[in-house]
Amino acid sequence: MKVIPIHRGAEEVPALEGCDEESGVVRKVDLPLVRRDFLKGSGILMGTLASGSLVASLAPSHAWALELKTLTTAEGETIMAMGRVLYPHAKLPDAVYALLSKALDGKAAGDAAAAKTLRDGIGQLNQKAGGAFGKASAGKKLEIVKGMEGTPFFGMVRGECITALYDNDMAYAVFGYPGSAWEKGGYITRGFQDLKWLPNPPAEASPPPYLG
Repeated sequence: MKVIPIHRGAEEVPALEGCDEESGVVRKVDLPLVRRDFLKGSGILMGTLASGSLVASLAPSHAWALELKTLTTAEGETIMAMGRVLYPHAKLPDAVYALLSKALDGKAAGDAAAAKTLRDGIGQLNQKAGGAFGKASAGKKLEIVKGMEGTPFFGMVRGECITALYDNDMAYAVFGYPGSAWEKGGYITRGFQDLKWLPNPPAEASPPPYLG
């Protein structure tokens, strides 16, 4: 797939350097945006980032698109919906869940058995929903997914969620992960005590670190 960054007008956008800067600042995210005339695959997932969201402020464009080689657009959207049931994060945009569909599409492209498992599982999701799984109510979707727990399809999707949903710069930005630190001496001087979701402990409970 040929990926072409779409920038805001003629404005220059700094290249993504990851989230492991010395300062810990998350740089602008280079989302996988693709021009339509280059999309020759089976399906395409498209959307826009919510204005004012953290990821939108980091991305070069509010529009995103991902090409699927094997799965159809509807199948990719069903996988996205199931991913949100398994790992629901209101702050994560659809663009992150689209990465789950993209990863599973890659598996299906190189493995006929995996493709069959995915298509059969997607068919079951829709059948149990009485139509499009993605359009079912939140409670109904949860009931359906729970009923499929233990199946090869369930295991395949859940297993891929771990890396597809969390090992990307958009998720890093949303969750505040500053990136790898071991090569810089670890987190002891790079955010070790940056617990923003808990109150600050008293000084005696959190003395300065011993640095030798």
